[in-house]
Amino acid sequence: MKKILNILISSILISCFSIYLYISIPNSYAARSPTPTESLTQQQINALTNKIASRVAQLKLVEKRGVIGKVTDVSNTQITLSDMSGNTRFVDVDEFTKFKSDSKSFGISDIEKGQKIGALGLYNKQSRRILARFVEVLQIPDFIHGAVSQVDSKNFSIEVALENGKRINIEVENSTKTLSFDREKSELVRSGFSKITEGENIIIIGFPSKTDSNTINASKIILLPNVSKNPKIKIQTPTPTPTPTPGKTIQTSTPTPKKPSAY
Repeated sequence: MKKILNILISSILISCFSIYLYISIPNSYAARSPTPTESLTQQQINALTNKIASRVAQLKLVEKRGVIGKVTDVSNTQITLSDMSGNTRFVDVDEFTKFKSDSKSFGISDIEKGQKIGALGLYNKQSRRILARFVEVLQIPDFIHGAVSQVDSKNFSIEVALENGKRINIEVENSTKTLSFDREKSELVRSGFSKITEGENIIIIGFPSKTDSNTINASKIILLPNVSKNPKIKIQTPTPTPTPTPGKTIQTSTPTPKKPSAY
């Protein structure tokens, strides 16, 4: 009987000690202040989180984009372009920008005003600028739509008047392909230089002359004989002056003054 009583007392003591450990040990951990190592780790996590959030925001503002246009200004770090729609575009270059042209050695110092280039890089939606990664000089033909203001049959050239009042000289070469729009067939048919008439609606596709900035070497001419020209295009046709016949004098009659009537 005494032995059984000792076993019961021992079991009760063990149970009480287990309950004490279960209650006291978690509370001691909860009340313990964080060590400097734990605080430093939390600071690093917060800093990394902020960097990731900042990087994500930057990625949302930047996208890959390209632009094609004519160079209007150039410096050591920036190229200003006028794109196909006439909008001004700013292209930044750095040490990672690669340049490509027909010449072997080509860089930012070789770019000149009036050249047509294509730039591909990172477009910033906020600043609306492109950080170029590739810049290439392009050979893009000019598209001119106007009216024929003059035909020079001797030199095989024409003058085209534009809506803005400008006149452009067009050189017709042996390789120039001339077409005319046939309204009945609704298609383009072959034509020739002799078919070009003054005042006719015309489309020119060609490249600027290397010797004259106001001259285009035509690669293709499209005549629109049955399409009225833009009314804003003004073509001045010179009025012929009469030339006097030799040995014949032109007499001018002077009006005889009327006598005042008497009342």
